[in-house]
Amino acid sequence: MTDWPDVDVADADAVAEQRDEVVAAVTDHAGRVAYQLARLQGGDYGQQTFTTERGEWTVKYEAGDLEYLRFDPNSGSETYVVSTKQPPEPEPLATALADYEAFVAAFNAHVDSLDGVLDDVSTDFPSVEPTDGVVAQRDRVLGRIREICDVIAGELQRYEGGDYGTFATRIEGTRWELKWDQDGTSYLRAGGSGGVYVLSQYEPPSAADIREYAPAFSGFVAAYNDHVEELESDLRTVSVDGTN
Repeated sequence: MTDWPDVDVADADAVAEQRDEVVAAVTDHAGRVAYQLARLQGGDYGQQTFTTERGEWTVKYEAGDLEYLRFDPNSGSETYVVSTKQPPEPEPLATALADYEAFVAAFNAHVDSLDGVLDDVSTDFPSVEPTDGVVAQRDRVLGRIREICDVIAGELQRYEGGDYGTFATRIEGTRWELKWDQDGTSYLRAGGSGGVYVLSQYEPPSAADIREYAPAFSGFVAAYNDHVEELESDLRTVSVDGTN
């Protein structure tokens, strides 16, 4: 049996308890710094570094709460004074906290440097022009185009049958396609698969696109009428008594 030396083992609980009390106090105080920094930067999360004579302090926050406070001395290893992981060792903590007051002073100086920076910024902005007139004109043009397309869609559905279909043609080299379904016009697109949706179930085209393609819509309607004429001409040549 081994005879152990008759030496008492030091109790670390008292040191750890004191360390935890200090970290809790720093967390509370630096948390107020993090909150003010979050307000100043205007974001839910971020970080900023402040320089002192002895090193650099980095404050990181998330949702306005302190995420960590790190001290990186000019010489030696960095110390996470506050973190979501493990608490710091007592000796590095003491070294860091010897510079904590300088950190707070650096933060205060940063805030003071911004005081009055917006004093000369004018809020006398130009008036904003309403879009009511443009929107009304857009709706007027597109409403008429949709009205005509719905008529075409209805006629195509009567002729072709089925629940949906398309009619496509070229106007001055640009491909136009009308897709219809049971509810009428699904879309009217100019320019192929990567073109402009003059009519769709989503947002309307820009005013510039409407100005470009609306005049050519008459050509699309004329092409549809020619298509109907060709169909009627073909049917007129059909005889049920065996003669042409």
